[in-house]
Amino acid sequence: MSAETIVRGFDPLKSAAPRKPSPDRSGAPAEVTIAFEDNRHASSLFGSHDQNLAFLERRLGIEATVRGNHVALRGPADACQQARKVLESLYDRVRRGEGVALGDVDGAIRAALAQGQLFPTAEGEGPRPGFAQVSTRKKTIVARTAAQDAYMRSLGKHELVFATGPAGTGKTYIAVAWAAALIERGEADRIILSRPAVEAGERLGFLPGDMKEKVDPYLRPLYDALYDVMPPEKVERGMTSGMIEIAPLAFMRGRTLANAIVLLDEAQNTSSMQMKMFLTRLGENSRMIVTGDPTQIDLPPGQVSGLAEAVGLLEGVEGVGVTRFTAADVVRHELVARIVRAYEGAHSSPAV
Repeated sequence: MSAETIVRGFDPLKSAAPRKPSPDRSGAPAEVTIAFEDNRHASSLFGSHDQNLAFLERRLGIEATVRGNHVALRGPADACQQARKVLESLYDRVRRGEGVALGDVDGAIRAALAQGQLFPTAEGEGPRPGFAQVSTRKKTIVARTAAQDAYMRSLGKHELVFATGPAGTGKTYIAVAWAAALIERGEADRIILSRPAVEAGERLGFLPGDMKEKVDPYLRPLYDALYDVMPPEKVERGMTSGMIEIAPLAFMRGRTLANAIVLLDEAQNTSSMQMKMFLTRLGENSRMIVTGDPTQIDLPPGQVSGLAEAVGLLEGVEGVGVTRFTAADVVRHELVARIVRAYEGAHSSPAV
């Protein structure tokens, strides 16, 4: 970390000399100044027209003023300290050559706000541990919410992990990144990605082409995630050699999947029998990740979702982990989180 931080008390009504805020008054006005050694990195950190700083101001209720490679933060002492942590972590990200989008700022804010609750430490005990992360040769994905942190840690401890929750929470993306990381470390031989071929409330009719061309539309989100966490040429080689396999769920029947990372996405659209068939494919030295959104079931009316049944039956079984995401964990766009919360509220309210 190459940023110098200056903290001093700030009273907008008095011109007295700066004073350090009392530790027991975390909401007292304060000023924190951070100096970044590289102007180019600082510019990338602040964003186009300082949009990242503006977002930080809105979320934490502070005022940020840029002077060259310095930024002065004014507001409640605790909010200024949280903003400092956010900017320092994002500056490190820029120094590693990674970009900083508004979603990254939002994630860093969530992490800074949550770490005090997740990892409480007494004063003088040293720095708190950070959120979990998954690193591939192409990029590093750091957990943005407490649920993502728990999910990543569960992936490291369990042979079978269920992740349920709304769209935009990173369930599938983190799972694909985790699988890619294990392949790169030589801890698995294959990645097998699967989805049930169920249409999302629409009848698409006849699809032209061979089998691959027919099922590709259902599996496109998995391709997108793979290309984002792995170099394109490695993905292409992997699919040619069989190291990476993307197939509809129906193709899993009769197989034993050994030395593999197996991901079943959109699992809410599996039947009870399909889910049982999939889970019993687990072979030696393999891990399974099952993701889905219980609120977006496209099965025929009256058919029980295999995902809900499996989570109910297997939660608490040794070797099985379950992570539940909510609207608070949506990391796509602020509006997506508000949309999810609106639907959750409508579905939880009695019908009028």
